[in-house]
Amino acid sequence: MTVAFASENRADQLESLRRKIAAISGKDSASVEPVSSTGPARLPRGTVAVLSGARSLLLRMVATVTADGGNVAIVGQPDIGLLAAVEMGADLDRLAVIPDPGNDPVEVAAVLVDGMDLVVLGLGGRRVTRTRTRAVVARARQKGCTVLVTDGDWEGAATRLEARVCGYEFSAGSRPGFGRISAVRLQINSCGRAIGRGRTG
Repeated sequence: MTVAFASENRADQLESLRRKIAAISGKDSASVEPVSSTGPARLPRGTVAVLSGARSLLLRMVATVTADGGNVAIVGQPDIGLLAAVEMGADLDRLAVIPDPGNDPVEVAAVLVDGMDLVVLGLGGRRVTRTRTRAVVARARQKGCTVLVTDGDWEGAATRLEARVCGYEFSAGSRPGFGRISAVRLQINSCGRAIGRGRTG
């Protein structure tokens, strides 16, 4: 069920999202796990985390959740690399994409929290105040939905992840500088502290 919403009036958009969420069946109990060589860096269900740096970590999380039967919504990320997510194993039937959520992407994400396992929220450079973030954090915790915030300032975030590319792997038979990249090695930091290295691909 890949869904893309064009810019439409806000009330219609929110009502459409509510209908789609009502049609989605129950959630599984999996947590969202960024890949790390020291084991997964677990984000328990109901966590709101700020994610920055290499996008391949975000795509890996989307792929992991959908491949495990979970439902994901991507809000405010018109240039998200869905092909890369599919190559990592994402199931597009479990993905809703809202490239243009209008003037209030936080409200759209808050509605989606009710029926999704993972909501990726692109803020487009916006700043969300602590008063507003508390309400979303409480709702995500209550509904058991993980929210990953990108491209903006989310005041008071308890969990912040940063992914940095630290190397590449090439397909068999390739020589350095030539051939297809088969995986990207990442260093994942949490609140400024390295939590391990991982690979996507």
